[in-house]
Amino acid sequence: MKTYDIIVIGGGSGGLTVAAGAAQFGAKVALIEKRNSLGGDCLHFGCVPSKALIAVANEVHQLYQSAEAFGVSVSGKPKWQLAKDRVHTAVSIIQENDGEKRFRELGVDVMFASATFQDSHHIQLSSGSIIEGKRIIIATGSRPIIPEVEGIENIQILTSETVFDMEQLPKRIVMMGAGPIGLELSQALSRLGSNVSVVDSSDLLLSKEDGEVSNILLNQLKKELEFLSSSTVEKVIQRDGKTFVRVKGQHAREIEADALFLAIGRRPNSDTLNLEKAGVNVNQKGEIIVKETMQTSEPHIYALGDVNGAFPFTHGASHEGKVVVANAVFGLKRKVSYENVPWVYYTDPEIFHLGMTESEVKEQRGSNYKVYRMDHNHVDRMIAEMDNQSMIKIITDNKGMILGAHGVGGNVSDWMQQLVYMKTNGESVKKISNSVYPYPSRSEIVKNAGDLYWREKLFGSSLSKMMSQYVSWFR
Repeated sequence: MKTYDIIVIGGGSGGLTVAAGAAQFGAKVALIEKRNSLGGDCLHFGCVPSKALIAVANEVHQLYQSAEAFGVSVSGKPKWQLAKDRVHTAVSIIQENDGEKRFRELGVDVMFASATFQDSHHIQLSSGSIIEGKRIIIATGSRPIIPEVEGIENIQILTSETVFDMEQLPKRIVMMGAGPIGLELSQALSRLGSNVSVVDSSDLLLSKEDGEVSNILLNQLKKELEFLSSSTVEKVIQRDGKTFVRVKGQHAREIEADALFLAIGRRPNSDTLNLEKAGVNVNQKGEIIVKETMQTSEPHIYALGDVNGAFPFTHGASHEGKVVVANAVFGLKRKVSYENVPWVYYTDPEIFHLGMTESEVKEQRGSNYKVYRMDHNHVDRMIAEMDNQSMIKIITDNKGMILGAHGVGGNVSDWMQQLVYMKTNGESVKKISNSVYPYPSRSEIVKNAGDLYWREKLFGSSLSKMMSQYVSWFR
């Protein structure tokens, strides 16, 4: 029986971060992955293929928009197979970087097998062998929730794990769920030629986002998609050779559909690990309960990524993985905080979210805060590109310390990164103006928002009168 310093179960983003980090610090590491390749859901079903598909869909959308604007005729329809080929090409390129060869060269023992606990230190592999670990990291991810819908067997079912392998693009799709997966892929599939109806049980879409920001995105999405809020899918029925999805709730109706896309949430992959034998506790959702150190009820066993349910984004798993390396390899007690970790909706336009929204700040602090807004009308590059959607708002305390930053627009995920750095390092918004931005660039929207701080301080206070008097004396 082989004994390891670190056993990592799961070859996704979080697991790979731990395996690589621990091995490079000299730990003896085993990496177990149930599929026949590394990369996890993010590479094969999530971040990478979805963003590749979104890029294709946006190219097609821009083609039609530009043709109409400049009087050019466009004929034909997008070919799904070509879009799918682009997706698979992107996945294969990144797969080489995250392949087993790299990890074996780092000294990691890579094992493609399913894993179950025999006890808190021993792992049974589906290959038949048993290995022992001083520290064990669970990073097994999650999978789409498949709800019970009467008649669901009568329609093509799509999830984030199957959509990229479709042979043909369905003409009519009902999307269950309006979270990041639901909205991103609904818009992409619509732009490629599907008629998409989005059904969501919530009465307020994008409820976790800042209202000013989310309204801009929703106004765009409503031009491309049909939304049925405060509603749920009741059943699938067949009638007169056609298939219909019956919706109940505020927007009760029957929708003719060729496919039903399930995006109502994800279930942690914890149920096949025999966690009870290891003494690892889970909650009612199956999420592994962890402390801020990522330790489970068994201190030498850690859980990160979707399987603990704390922050269901790939970069969150990587963030947790770095902390786990410090704690599991060196015995530290570092804690994970998500206070300075952003997230993004990769729709068109994108939404960027960092920290608290204005409504959350108002609830917590009353009127004791400041908001600095800036939009496309004051950014020359955006005016030149006829961008009429982009805007940002920075929410601070009265000393200019960032409490939240939110934006919407093309590639907003790129030009808001300075604010992540500043919030993480506790820097005041007043320092934004100290940076020089290339002109004209989209990122000037951040600089212009920072300039509002000084405009308020210098020209909106008693200091302004003193400066005016000084200037008159100096002259």
